[in-house]
Amino acid sequence: MQICATCGVEFSEPLPEVCPICADERQWVPAAGQRWTTTGDLAAAGQTLVWTDRESGRAEITTQPHVGIGQTAQLVTTETGSLLWDPPGYVDDETARRILERGPVLAVAASHPHMFGVQTAWGEALDAPVLVCASDAGWLGRRTERVQLWEDDHALAPGLSLHRIGGHFVGAAVAHWTADATGRGLLLSGDTVFPNPDRRSLGFMRSYPNKIPLSAGVVQAIADRLARFDFDRIVGNFGNLIDGDAKAVLEYSAARHIAWVRGDHDDETGIATPGQEG
Repeated sequence: MQICATCGVEFSEPLPEVCPICADERQWVPAAGQRWTTTGDLAAAGQTLVWTDRESGRAEITTQPHVGIGQTAQLVTTETGSLLWDPPGYVDDETARRILERGPVLAVAASHPHMFGVQTAWGEALDAPVLVCASDAGWLGRRTERVQLWEDDHALAPGLSLHRIGGHFVGAAVAHWTADATGRGLLLSGDTVFPNPDRRSLGFMRSYPNKIPLSAGVVQAIADRLARFDFDRIVGNFGNLIDGDAKAVLEYSAARHIAWVRGDHDDETGIATPGQEG
């Protein structure tokens, strides 16, 4: 198994000349070109994983230093078992042992291909299935018997489920946890919707690094699909959190995005657009 050093996603040999996930318009290949690494190489260089308990039943796991995109994995633990969401691009025995101390792992799953990480390596370490949305199966760089495809909705345990939303990727997904510590519901969104640094709005993008927006129609559809769930908080793929009133934040953010791409605020840009001259 090899790992793309830029996105942190695992690949089986023979390796592609360039990582297809990074070559896509939503990501990027470094100016110096494609580079591959391995778990062994990372371990020899002193790679570690950092564990942070955020609330009852939810921990965050990050690579230090960052591997690939450097996402923050979410570990949600229920009475039935745990979900490892957006797994990192590195796995070690100590962290796997710590996860298993909380009980069986129901699944390893990612919000979209940028967050695949070394998901099948995690599946092996945790003796768990690796759930991949069927719409994004073509992006898999490594397939083993642990990979299982799911469609639009997938129940994991009472109060914990996966749902395809689309937008950023065709299979872009969220995990919905109704039994969070607040009792008000939490969405694990990856960057299907992205909690912004202001902590009171969300972003909707085809490409975050390359700044490709989604259309007004797609953003409205995303907001409508998410509105059917009960939640009060949203946590993204870097631990970025909307810590309350998240449904109102979703509605406001979608309306703001739609207004800007529709041209409602063109008069604020200093650029006259057709129909504004005169």
